[in-house]
Amino acid sequence: MSAPAPHPGAPATTPQPPPPEVLALSVPGLPEVGAGDDLAGLVARACAAAGIALGAGDVVVVASKVVAKAEGRAVPAETREQALDEQSVRLVAERGLPDGRTTRVVQSRSGPVMAAAGIDASDVAEGTVLLLPADPDASARALRTRLRALLEPALGGGAPAVVVSDTSGRPWRDGVTDFALGAAGLEVLDDARGRLDRSGRVMEVTVRGVADEVAALADLVKGKAAGTPVAVVRGLGAHVTDDDGSGAARLVRTGPGDWFAFGHVEAVRAALGLAEREVAPPPIAPGGPVPARVARAVDVAAAGPGLGHAAVSAQASSDGAALAVSGPPYDVGAAVERLRAALWAERLDVDVVPGAVRSVDGEELVDASVAVELRVGERS
Repeated sequence: MSAPAPHPGAPATTPQPPPPEVLALSVPGLPEVGAGDDLAGLVARACAAAGIALGAGDVVVVASKVVAKAEGRAVPAETREQALDEQSVRLVAERGLPDGRTTRVVQSRSGPVMAAAGIDASDVAEGTVLLLPADPDASARALRTRLRALLEPALGGGAPAVVVSDTSGRPWRDGVTDFALGAAGLEVLDDARGRLDRSGRVMEVTVRGVADEVAALADLVKGKAAGTPVAVVRGLGAHVTDDDGSGAARLVRTGPGDWFAFGHVEAVRAALGLAEREVAPPPIAPGGPVPARVARAVDVAAAGPGLGHAAVSAQASSDGAALAVSGPPYDVGAAVERLRAALWAERLDVDVVPGAVRSVDGEELVDASVAVELRVGERS
């Protein structure tokens, strides 16, 4: 994952000392939330009932699920696939499940890259699924504005920050964690570039994701199935701002800074010129019988721009498989490279043996044709 571009001209500043303590307080007692409910009012009453006096330096962390429920984002379950298409900006990765269904990781219209665009079927009314809030930052701003009005005059016009949190996996790490889907009134990033470390060196790449850290901390006291979708994080007043700020949208890395725009299989397919979902997705569990993986790779190589006039035939071998590729020289060369890329995505190694094939499917090669053999085996 790339770091934000450094600011070589930024002044060296003294880092702000961390707070002596940060507290995460679970907020029990929130009732079931329905479409049109005054969510901020429910949160304020639940905090008061729990003896939590909200302050202007606090951060109220609210699970996106209850925000979406209050905003009426439930749709019929039978429209899930249509909703997934509508909520997706681009496909990142797609895999087939053993039961024939397909799971997709996409960039959602709400911003983040998530499995199934964050569409959730747990803890919702029977026969429905729940979409993410349409604009999570706007949701956070609306909650903060309402909390400000409810807490006036006790806070003198101030208001706690609000983070709308959701759950996601992470590249290279097992387990899920909560992150900031939306935010208002919180410095979502702590840019340390230009500050001096303890050795007097200027830091050039360190940018802390404060809002995500707050969401993850709050999740430790909220719990996934405990019926407590709200928590208050206390002790981070230095990061709470009077204005609503830029929101969590700025945390989403896109464009040249996104080193993971595609899954590794999808990157190969994009390089081969295939449109999204043009061929069937690979299985979610990697590996499997080599002949089946070779067959998938041939289908992938033949899709999109295709193999021209090259012919491909496959034969199982004791340690893998062999492909015979024949036809006009240019087409054979192009086909071999397409096949090598597609086989790599199946975690298969390829040795190219020129001239090893004299006939294909029992027929002698005609003049002006060439043939090569691709010997395929497991990647070591």
